[in-house]
Amino acid sequence: MSVINKQVQPFKVQAFHNGKFVEITEQSLKGHWSVLIFMPAAFTFNCPTEVEDAADHYAEFQKLGAEVYVVTTDTHFSHKVWHETSPAVGKAKFPLIGDPTHQLTRQFDVHIDEEGLALRGTFILNPEGVIKTAEIHDNAIARDVKETLRKLKAAKYVAEHPGEVCPAKWNEGAKTIAPSLDLVGKI
Repeated sequence: MSVINKQVQPFKVQAFHNGKFVEITEQSLKGHWSVLIFMPAAFTFNCPTEVEDAADHYAEFQKLGAEVYVVTTDTHFSHKVWHETSPAVGKAKFPLIGDPTHQLTRQFDVHIDEEGLALRGTFILNPEGVIKTAEIHDNAIARDVKETLRKLKAAKYVAEHPGEVCPAKWNEGAKTIAPSLDLVGKI
């Protein structure tokens, strides 16, 4: 069963954010676009490269009115040490969420029961807390946050322009399609 167009369910977790421990709940994801980036665990090999990629593009997410949240099954204490000891992770200005009870990894269907870890999953939620995009793949394959930014722009565009859709390879400023009966079989 797909998570697309599902409302995020209640949760409460701790995060390390800008030198402090903070509580994050489902209410924290409302009122703005949210990008949740699930990773297996802190102190691994690929994960710091992804945190750094998101950190390097964080200003672009903020310009789009979005907050980024990195989630692993570690604790917020681990994230504090990870942030302090990894130059790549140290660039992060967004919350690093600890999910040791696996409530988020299970809710977003990225939990690996046998390992107690998360798959690499990326989810974009609208300001109402509804999941609009989902990408889940093998942990050996790191992501490119530029594609997440493109998907965020597309999700925002169609939310602001009902009745239009973004075709394949759509980028900001490109033509969209207004679905209609007269287009069937013509594209």
